[in-house]
Amino acid sequence: TPMYFFLSHLAFTDVSFTSVTVPKMLMNMQTQDQSILYAGCVTQTYFFIFFACIDNLLLAVMAYDRYVAICHPLHYASLMSEKLCICLLAVSWLLSCAYALTHTLLLAQLSFCADHFIPHFFCDLAALLKLSCSDTSLNELVIFTVGGMIFILPLSSILGSYICIGTAVLSVSSTKRFFKVFSTCGSHLFVVSLYYGTLASVYFFSSSWDSTDKDITASFVYAVVTPMLNPFIYSLRNRDIKQALEILVSRANFLK
Repeated sequence: TPMYFFLSHLAFTDVSFTSVTVPKMLMNMQTQDQSILYAGCVTQTYFFIFFACIDNLLLAVMAYDRYVAICHPLHYASLMSEKLCICLLAVSWLLSCAYALTHTLLLAQLSFCADHFIPHFFCDLAALLKLSCSDTSLNELVIFTVGGMIFILPLSSILGSYICIGTAVLSVSSTKRFFKVFSTCGSHLFVVSLYYGTLASVYFFSSSWDSTDKDITASFVYAVVTPMLNPFIYSLRNRDIKQALEILVSRANFLK
C-alpha cells in the first residue's frame, strides 16, 4: 500500500541521514582524532543536505497520503495510484539531489582561512560558511530563498493536511475515531514540530552564523533525535506492524 511504500523509504532515509554524521562523530570521540579530509567534509555536507531534504519532502508526501486516506477513503485507491506514488518519490529524490548539489558546488568555490577548526560535531553548512574568507552572500541567498521554499512548502502542506483531517474528524460524532486520529496526528505533529523547529532555529532564525552550543544542540535534535523517533511514531503505533512484530517475537520464542 502507499503508506508502507512511503514508510519504507522514510526508514531508509532516516538510517542514511544519521549514518552521514553519527559514525564519524563516534569515531572521533573514541580515537580523539577530530580531523576530517576536505573531500570528506564536502561529501558529508552533500549527503547531509541531500537526506535532510528528502526527509522534508517525504514527511509532506506522507501527510498528504494520510489526508486522502481519512478524508477521501472511498477514492483512496484511485487517488493514490502506484504511478502517482512513484512520481512523488522520484520528484522528491530529484529535487533533493539538485538542492544538495547546488549547495555543494557553491561551497566548493569558496576559499578558507588558516583556521580550519569547525566548531561543530559535523561539517555543517552554516559553520563552514563562517570559516570562509570568500564572499558568502550567494550561499546565504540560496539558503534563504531555495532553502526557504524547501522548508516552507512541505511544512505548509503538512499543516494543511492535518487541518483538513482535523476538520473532517470533528464533523464526525464518533468519539472513538476522534481520539484515535487525534492520537496519531498528535504524535506526527510533535515530531514535525521538533524537526522543523530546530531546523529553522539553526538556518533561518539564528542571530548569527556562529555555531553556538544552542545551535549544536538544535542540530543534534533534528539530525539524530528526530530520525530516531520516526520509527516509534510511524511504525510502532501502527496496528499491522505491531501484529507483525508480535508474530516475529512469538516465532523467535518458539524456536528457543
